[in-house]
Amino acid sequence: MTGVPASAAGGSSGARRAGPRGPSGAAHGPAERTPSGGAAERGATEQGVLERGATEGGVAGRGGKIAAAAVNQASVWNVANLLTMLRLLLVPAFVALMLGNGGYDPAWRSFAWAAFAVAMITDLFDGHLARTYNLVTDFGKIADPIADKAIMGAALVCLSALGDLPWWVTAVILGRELGITVLRFVVIRYGVIPASRGGKLKTLTQGIAVGMYVLALTGPLATLRFWVMAAAVVLTVATGLDYVKQAIVLRRRGIAERRAALKETEA
Repeated sequence: MTGVPASAAGGSSGARRAGPRGPSGAAHGPAERTPSGGAAERGATEQGVLERGATEGGVAGRGGKIAAAAVNQASVWNVANLLTMLRLLLVPAFVALMLGNGGYDPAWRSFAWAAFAVAMITDLFDGHLARTYNLVTDFGKIADPIADKAIMGAALVCLSALGDLPWWVTAVILGRELGITVLRFVVIRYGVIPASRGGKLKTLTQGIAVGMYVLALTGPLATLRFWVMAAAVVLTVATGLDYVKQAIVLRRRGIAERRAALKETEA
């Protein structure tokens, strides 16, 4: 039996794979792809997919970073910070109402008292909300004490300018507030001076006393406000001295701990 040459068999199968041929012998239909050509095309396709994936991933990554930045920026606009901003906006409004119509009109003074009362109430709530619901931000840490000092300072200066409150009272209260604020920043490298109960009582007493002076009170209430302000001044001085004592102790302890740590390092 005569064997069929391998080339003939391969040609026959190749012809069948190539499809029908025309009169000229050229195969109709898609040309047969070589293994190397198929690998090249597959490689190009995979490369294109990778490039598209990298591009989409880059866009998604940039979008994710932008979204994260937006979240961080939006976190500043929380309830606690909004109350602080409201208190800052109330300062010029309070001054305008306090000095309206010459500064001695009972109606204008009542509106000024309302603005002052709202500011004091927001002062009680914004810090509590920030600590309770983890809304503490760098903006709040800076703006909150500024808002507190601004509304109280504006009220004291207006009262003294109108002759309702002696200037020395304003100087004592504002001097103490500014001095303790500076002292906190000086010793912050050694630790934080916590707010004491006396300090909170001082703030409450100051708010009540100043609020009573803002209102155009007469008779027994006018006498009562004098004694409330006297108590506020005493608490202001006493708590200020206590903060100075705490700052000195905190600084000495911090220096001692640093020296001990330095000795251990040298040893």
